Amino acid sequence: MGSSIALVVAVVGVTGTLLAPVLAQRSNAKTQKSEFERQQHAIQTQWEREQQREELMTRRTCYIEANAANRRYRIQLMNYLWHVRRSEVTDALRADLEVARQAHHSAFAEVQMVASPDVLSELDVMADALSEGYRRTKCLEEGTPDPDDSFEVIEQYLQWIWDRWKAMRDVMRTDLGVHNAAASPPRTGAP
Repeated sequence: MGSSIALVVAVVGVTGTLLAPVLAQRSNAKTQKSEFERQQHAIQTQWEREQQREELMTRRTCYIEANAANRRYRIQLMNYLWHVRRSEVTDALRADLEVARQAHHSAFAEVQMVASPDVLSELDVMADALSEGYRRTKCLEEGTPDPDDSFEVIEQYLQWIWDRWKAMRDVMRTDLGVHNAAASPPRTGAP
């Protein structure tokens, strides 16, 4: 019986000696796999952060361009309206208005691809309002204004667009995470 126990102990010892490198290798492989997965997760997290930062910068750039284009277009409409009132419209003034109008269309088309739903809603209202202001101004120039439209009424409408622009700007700032964005609710009714 003593030799049987010695044989069993010897077999267990030899088996342990033979299996130790295999078990150590498996344990090492598990550790390496876990470390690889941790590194992959860290790389993925970093990539996602960079994508978010890139998307934010793209939105910011588009919002700035759209914001500037809206302002320029509205200012050109106001200037043009004043010249219509004085019957001083020239080809150069028409060209300036058209340049501002086309710049607005280009900036609007670009920002539509990246804007959040809230900003896009505001931009749609602004684009419609500017288009309506343009139409009304051109009708006044041609001598076929809408009923009850006059220089003063259209000027008031363009002023409302300015107020509306401020609301749109606030929604853009909020979307970009600017914490000091004014908390003024957007006006929805046009004069």
